[in-house]
Amino acid sequence: MPRATNSPASRKRRKRILLRAKGFRGFRSKLYRYAKDAVYKARQYEYRDRKKRKGQFRRLWIQRISAAVRAEGLTYSRFIEGLNAAGITLDRKILADLAVTDIATFNGIVEQAKAALEQKKAS
Repeated sequence: MPRATNSPASRKRRKRILLRAKGFRGFRSKLYRYAKDAVYKARQYEYRDRKKRKGQFRRLWIQRISAAVRAEGLTYSRFIEGLNAAGITLDRKILADLAVTDIATFNGIVEQAKAALEQKKAS
């Protein structure tokens, strides 16, 4: 009796891997054996970098806030301390957006943080 290899399923599985490897360079997009490894590694990077992207955005927001706050004569850490003292609960994403798009509002928040720092210092 001849050996049954379940050809349709095997072909579908290989085709799925080769479709995912489309755009890879050289034999990594043409040969199943190498495409399989390349797709496996690409998916590992994809998973890892979804997590890393969040930290990268946070660092970007902190840089933007820090630059805007230094123009007002404060450091980033003192600004955050002032926000906490004033009871302002805006996250870094919103603060960075305000620093870039609406500088007047951001300066108002900075003034509130400065006032809270002065009040904290006095007491």
